Amino acid sequence: MDAADPLSGAVRAALNHSQIIDLTTKGRRTGQLRRIEIFLHSQEGQLFISGMPRVGRTRDWIYNIAADPHVVVHLKQSVTADVPATARVVTDPDERRPLIEAAAKRWGRTDVTDMLRHSPLIVLNIDAGASA
Repeated sequence: MDAADPLSGAVRAALNHSQIIDLTTKGRRTGQLRRIEIFLHSQEGQLFISGMPRVGRTRDWIYNIAADPHVVVHLKQSVTADVPATARVVTDPDERRPLIEAAAKRWGRTDVTDMLRHSPLIVLNIDAGASA
């Protein structure tokens, strides 16, 4: 570990391996921490989270991130670690397409058009100075 990359090699490797994680957000109205189980994707070094398409429904975790982008990624498979990150909701169609296509391929889905229109999508940046 060095000052430029304080995460351990095992944590860094785990982050770059798509897997089920827990994600903690801060409730936009209550300020209480909210933890959900969700799938973390890694595509060419980009960390992102998407979900199944649902017409007419925005997930609470998306609203929470829009209000406060500070989240915690809880790794729980090959390594156990709590990693602070900053999340950004992705709405731009050109930015969404390659990430949604990667998620669809990983899940064996063929409804990319529906996913582009109706799936939540955030990108994650691991906070500088994070230690795990």
